[in-house]
Amino acid sequence: MLEILTVCTGNICRSPLAAALLATRLAGRGVAVRSAGTRGMADHPMTDETRRLADGLGVPGVVSDAHRARFLTEAHLATPDLILAMSREHRRAVAELAPARARSVFTVREFARLAASLPDAALAQAADAAAPADRPATAGESAAAARLRGLLGALAGQRGLVLPPADPADDDVIDPYRRSWTTYELAASQLTPAIDQVVRVVGWAAPVRVAP
Repeated sequence: MLEILTVCTGNICRSPLAAALLATRLAGRGVAVRSAGTRGMADHPMTDETRRLADGLGVPGVVSDAHRARFLTEAHLATPDLILAMSREHRRAVAELAPARARSVFTVREFARLAASLPDAALAQAADAAAPADRPATAGESAAAARLRGLLGALAGQRGLVLPPADPADDDVIDPYRRSWTTYELAASQLTPAIDQVVRVVGWAAPVRVAP
Protein backbone atom coordinates (compact mmCIF):
# COMPACT_ATOMS: atom_id res chain seq x y z
CA MET A 1 0.00 0.00 0.00
CA LEU A 2 1.22 3.48 -0.84
CA GLU A 3 1.32 6.11 1.89
CA ILE A 4 0.94 9.88 1.48
CA LEU A 5 1.44 12.39 4.28
CA THR A 6 0.19 15.99 4.13
CA VAL A 7 1.74 18.60 6.42
CA CYS A 8 0.75 22.09 7.56
CA THR A 9 1.06 24.01 10.83
CA GLY A 10 -1.81 23.23 13.19
CA ASN A 11 -3.17 20.23 11.24
CA ILE A 12 -6.71 21.56 11.46
CA CYS A 13 -7.14 23.43 8.14
CA ARG A 14 -4.97 22.88 5.09
CA SER A 15 -3.35 19.48 5.60
CA PRO A 16 -6.52 17.69 6.80
CA LEU A 17 -8.46 19.10 3.85
CA ALA A 18 -5.73 17.93 1.47
CA ALA A 19 -5.67 14.50 3.11
CA ALA A 20 -9.46 14.18 3.02
CA LEU A 21 -9.60 15.12 -0.66
CA LEU A 22 -6.83 12.67 -1.54
CA ALA A 23 -8.35 9.85 0.51
CA THR A 24 -11.68 10.41 -1.22
CA ARG A 25 -10.33 10.68 -4.73
CA LEU A 26 -7.79 7.86 -4.41
CA ALA A 27 -10.22 5.41 -2.84
CA GLY A 28 -9.83 1.94 -4.32
CA ARG A 29 -6.19 2.44 -5.30
CA GLY A 30 -4.52 1.05 -2.19
CA VAL A 31 -3.34 4.44 -0.91
CA ALA A 32 -3.32 5.46 2.77
CA VAL A 33 -3.41 9.21 3.36
CA ARG A 34 -2.56 10.83 6.69
CA SER A 35 -1.74 14.32 7.91
CA ALA A 36 0.19 16.09 10.66
CA GLY A 37 1.23 19.58 11.71
CA THR A 38 4.57 21.15 12.56
CA ARG A 39 2.78 22.71 15.54
CA GLY A 40 -0.12 20.30 15.48
CA MET A 41 -3.01 21.08 17.84
CA ALA A 42 -3.18 17.55 19.19
CA ASP A 43 -6.57 15.80 18.98
CA HIS A 44 -8.38 18.84 17.57
CA PRO A 45 -10.88 18.26 14.74
CA MET A 46 -10.93 20.24 11.51
CA THR A 47 -12.12 23.80 11.92
CA ASP A 48 -15.79 24.30 11.13
CA GLU A 49 -14.82 26.22 8.00
CA THR A 50 -12.57 23.40 6.78
CA ARG A 51 -15.36 20.91 7.37
CA ARG A 52 -17.68 23.14 5.33
CA LEU A 53 -15.14 23.22 2.49
CA ALA A 54 -14.71 19.45 2.65
CA ASP A 55 -18.46 18.89 2.51
CA GLY A 56 -18.72 21.15 -0.53
CA LEU A 57 -15.89 19.32 -2.27
CA GLY A 58 -17.51 15.91 -1.92
CA VAL A 59 -15.64 14.52 1.08
CA PRO A 60 -17.84 12.03 2.97
CA GLY A 61 -18.74 13.19 6.46
CA VAL A 62 -17.24 10.07 8.00
CA VAL A 63 -13.83 11.04 6.60
CA SER A 64 -14.01 14.58 8.01
CA ASP A 65 -15.35 13.33 11.36
CA ALA A 66 -12.43 10.94 11.77
CA HIS A 67 -9.77 13.64 11.64
CA ARG A 68 -7.86 14.48 14.80
CA ALA A 69 -4.79 16.70 14.62
CA ARG A 70 -1.37 15.41 15.56
CA PHE A 71 2.05 16.95 16.07
CA LEU A 72 4.53 16.01 13.35
CA THR A 73 7.42 13.85 14.54
CA GLU A 74 10.34 12.21 12.80
CA ALA A 75 8.57 8.86 13.13
CA HIS A 76 5.71 10.12 10.96
CA LEU A 77 8.20 10.77 8.16
CA ALA A 78 9.79 7.32 8.10
CA THR A 79 7.31 5.49 5.88
CA PRO A 80 5.37 7.81 3.52
CA ASP A 81 6.13 7.40 -0.17
CA LEU A 82 5.15 11.03 -0.78
CA ILE A 83 5.08 13.99 1.60
CA LEU A 84 3.07 17.02 0.53
CA ALA A 85 3.75 20.23 2.43
CA MET A 86 1.27 23.07 2.31
CA SER A 87 4.01 25.71 2.18
CA ARG A 88 7.75 26.13 1.70
CA GLU A 89 8.05 26.59 5.46
CA HIS A 90 6.56 23.15 6.04
CA ARG A 91 8.73 21.59 3.33
CA ARG A 92 11.79 23.04 5.06
CA ALA A 93 10.61 21.74 8.45
CA VAL A 94 10.23 18.22 7.03
CA ALA A 95 13.69 18.34 5.44
CA GLU A 96 15.24 19.50 8.72
CA LEU A 97 13.44 16.86 10.77
CA ALA A 98 14.23 14.00 8.36
CA PRO A 99 16.95 15.00 5.87
CA ALA A 100 16.85 11.59 4.20
CA ARG A 101 13.28 12.28 3.04
CA ALA A 102 14.13 15.49 1.19
CA ARG A 103 13.63 13.84 -2.22
CA SER A 104 10.12 12.72 -1.26
CA VAL A 105 8.77 16.09 -0.12
CA PHE A 106 7.21 18.81 -2.28
CA THR A 107 4.89 21.64 -1.53
CA VAL A 108 1.57 20.56 -2.98
CA ARG A 109 1.48 23.48 -5.41
CA GLU A 110 5.10 22.90 -6.44
CA PHE A 111 4.18 19.26 -7.11
CA ALA A 112 1.30 20.42 -9.30
CA ARG A 113 3.45 22.92 -11.18
CA LEU A 114 6.07 20.28 -11.98
CA ALA A 115 3.50 17.62 -12.83
CA ALA A 116 1.73 19.95 -15.24
CA SER A 117 4.97 20.19 -17.24
CA LEU A 118 4.94 16.45 -17.96
CA PRO A 119 2.47 14.85 -20.40
CA ASP A 120 0.85 11.54 -19.52
CA ALA A 121 3.22 9.72 -21.88
CA ALA A 122 6.23 10.95 -19.89
CA LEU A 123 4.61 9.93 -16.61
CA ALA A 124 3.83 6.48 -17.97
CA GLN A 125 7.41 6.09 -19.18
CA ALA A 126 8.83 7.13 -15.80
CA ALA A 127 6.57 4.72 -13.95
CA ASP A 128 7.24 1.80 -16.30
CA ALA A 129 10.99 2.40 -16.19
CA ALA A 130 10.92 2.09 -12.41
CA ALA A 131 8.77 -1.04 -12.38
CA PRO A 132 6.26 -2.78 -14.64
CA ALA A 133 2.76 -2.40 -13.23
CA ASP A 134 2.47 -6.19 -12.84
CA ARG A 135 5.81 -6.63 -11.10
CA PRO A 136 5.39 -8.72 -7.94
CA ALA A 137 6.19 -7.05 -4.65
CA THR A 138 9.68 -7.57 -3.30
CA ALA A 139 10.72 -7.82 0.31
CA GLY A 140 11.55 -4.14 0.33
CA GLU A 141 9.20 -2.39 -2.10
CA SER A 142 5.92 -2.96 -3.91
CA ALA A 143 5.54 -2.29 -7.60
CA ALA A 144 3.31 0.71 -6.81
CA ALA A 145 5.94 2.17 -4.48
CA ALA A 146 8.67 1.67 -7.07
CA ARG A 147 6.53 3.28 -9.76
CA LEU A 148 5.76 6.27 -7.55
CA ARG A 149 9.44 6.62 -6.74
CA GLY A 150 10.14 6.77 -10.47
CA LEU A 151 7.42 9.36 -10.95
CA LEU A 152 8.75 11.53 -8.13
CA GLY A 153 12.19 11.33 -9.67
CA ALA A 154 10.77 12.58 -12.96
CA LEU A 155 9.08 15.47 -11.18
CA ALA A 156 12.21 16.34 -9.21
CA GLY A 157 14.14 16.38 -12.48
CA GLN A 158 11.85 19.15 -13.71
CA ARG A 159 12.94 21.47 -10.92
CA GLY A 160 15.87 22.72 -12.97
CA LEU A 161 13.88 22.90 -16.21
CA VAL A 162 10.57 24.49 -15.25
CA LEU A 163 10.67 28.17 -14.45
CA PRO A 164 9.87 28.88 -10.79
CA PRO A 165 6.88 31.11 -10.08
CA ALA A 166 7.49 34.84 -10.27
CA ASP A 167 6.27 35.05 -6.69
CA PRO A 168 7.72 32.19 -4.57
CA ALA A 169 4.58 32.33 -2.43
CA ASP A 170 2.71 30.84 -5.40
CA ASP A 171 4.11 27.48 -4.31
CA ASP A 172 2.24 27.83 -0.98
CA VAL A 173 -1.38 27.34 0.05
CA ILE A 174 -2.44 30.36 2.10
CA ASP A 175 -3.12 29.74 5.80
CA PRO A 176 -6.79 30.54 6.49
CA TYR A 177 -6.76 29.84 10.25
CA ARG A 178 -8.68 32.50 12.19
CA ARG A 179 -9.25 34.44 9.00
CA SER A 180 -12.30 35.18 6.87
CA TRP A 181 -14.42 32.71 4.96
CA THR A 182 -13.10 34.36 1.80
CA THR A 183 -9.58 33.34 2.85
CA TYR A 184 -10.75 29.76 3.40
CA GLU A 185 -12.22 29.79 -0.09
CA LEU A 186 -8.95 31.15 -1.47
CA ALA A 187 -7.02 28.36 0.25
CA ALA A 188 -9.36 25.78 -1.28
CA SER A 189 -9.02 27.37 -4.73
CA GLN A 190 -5.24 27.03 -4.47
CA LEU A 191 -5.36 23.51 -3.09
CA THR A 192 -7.92 21.73 -5.25
CA PRO A 193 -6.15 22.15 -8.64
CA ALA A 194 -2.97 20.88 -7.00
CA ILE A 195 -4.83 17.84 -5.68
CA ASP A 196 -5.98 17.16 -9.25
CA GLN A 197 -2.35 16.84 -10.32
CA VAL A 198 -1.43 14.64 -7.34
CA VAL A 199 -4.27 12.27 -8.21
CA ARG A 200 -3.17 12.27 -11.85
CA VAL A 201 0.41 11.33 -10.99
CA VAL A 202 -0.39 8.79 -8.27
CA GLY A 203 -2.82 7.17 -10.69
CA TRP A 204 0.13 6.07 -12.82
CA ALA A 205 1.61 4.28 -9.81
CA ALA A 206 -1.55 2.86 -8.28
CA PRO A 207 -4.36 2.02 -10.72
CA VAL A 208 -7.83 1.30 -9.40
CA ARG A 209 -7.97 -2.17 -7.96
CA VAL A 210 -10.51 -4.46 -9.58
CA ALA A 211 -11.98 -7.23 -7.46
CA PRO A 212 -11.33 -10.72 -8.84
